[in-house]
Amino acid sequence: MQSITIRNITIGEGIPKICIPIVGTTKNDVLHETKNAISCDMDLLEWRVDYYENCFDIQNVIEVLTEIRQIAKQIPIIFTFRTKKEGGEKQIALENYTALIGAVIEQCTADIVDIELFSGDTVVIPLIEKAKKYAVKTILSSHDFKNTPPENEIISRLCRMQQLGADITKIAVMPQCKKDVLILLSATEQMQSKYADRPFVTMSMGAVGSISRIVGEIFGSAITFGAGNKSSAPGQIESTVLKQVLQKIHNIM
Repeated sequence: MQSITIRNITIGEGIPKICIPIVGTTKNDVLHETKNAISCDMDLLEWRVDYYENCFDIQNVIEVLTEIRQIAKQIPIIFTFRTKKEGGEKQIALENYTALIGAVIEQCTADIVDIELFSGDTVVIPLIEKAKKYAVKTILSSHDFKNTPPENEIISRLCRMQQLGADITKIAVMPQCKKDVLILLSATEQMQSKYADRPFVTMSMGAVGSISRIVGEIFGSAITFGAGNKSSAPGQIESTVLKQVLQKIHNIM
């Protein structure tokens, strides 16, 4: 698997990188959370813009993103609009989703943009092509907040994301039982040992799935999401605790 380096962070080798989501609803909240996050044990920031009250105002979003960059300095930033159908806060028309992600790419303020796989190839492919043109990295993602798909489906989605040209692939699923967590971890190991040629991210959400957030170095997941002031998904672990656990696992490997 080929790792990628963004600013001073290499994703896909060693300890999984910790990403803290910014989920403020107002500009002041967003900037305050950013300032708090950079004082935590973390490697990346994710702005979950779907929480933001003015998320449909592209110019406003770009202005706030510019201020986030000024605070974050050299910390890599992931820009994400998580749609309602994949567990996000708001619904958005595909054309507006495409316009928002495309405008952020053109600004080159975010280092990585998240694009949802099930937006469809007519959205995904042009956005990935644009991101490559502007030297912005991409995460192709898929989220199932109700169930855990079969192991072969998890692998199939991640492989499809690779085929479409994403720099990083990601899937998050919701377990209904402990066995579902094992399905996710088995798919992760299979991906690492047989299929992955670039960094990928997997997680099983909720309390039952929280184990998946700390064993990435063993099974292959390159990024884990930790909570700063607030979490953006069920099962996220506070970043300082997460860092300590990841380091202990690394030390005994």
